[in-house]
Amino acid sequence: RGMDDCPFCRTPFPDNDADLLAMVQARVAKNDPVATFCLGQKYRFGELGLQKDVRKGIELYTEAAKLGSAAALYSLGCAYSNGDGIELDKVKAVEFYAKAAMQGHVSCRYNLGHIEAEKGNYERALRHFLISAKLGDKESVENIKRVYMAGLATKEQ
Repeated sequence: RGMDDCPFCRTPFPDNDADLLAMVQARVAKNDPVATFCLGQKYRFGELGLQKDVRKGIELYTEAAKLGSAAALYSLGCAYSNGDGIELDKVKAVEFYAKAAMQGHVSCRYNLGHIEAEKGNYERALRHFLISAKLGDKESVENIKRVYMAGLATKEQ
């Protein structure tokens, strides 16, 4: 017993894919957002003996997002941003990133900063980078330096 036990039932994690899949599916049936997101990952990448099914993975991300998973919102944002398994839609990507950023997802906040910088909205980009830097994102710190060095921001901002 220890750190490798299931946080819900305290049983040790199974050592085979079939039992692990059954364990995840049991949590999904109880509307666990982490398990739902996890199952979406397994379908999307064809893990735990599941046939790769990106559409099913996206459906499970959507369900996990409805249940409150910031990681699922991030993955949906990435999928829409890249057109990965779903129709490319930059506007929807920004919406998902924004929702996850409001839940404290650092990578989403960073991505929003990057998107604003690409649009030339350096003041808004800087605000996003400042928030993600405060949350520990090192690349955001580097981007803040670049914005200052380029003369696109002042220390007052």
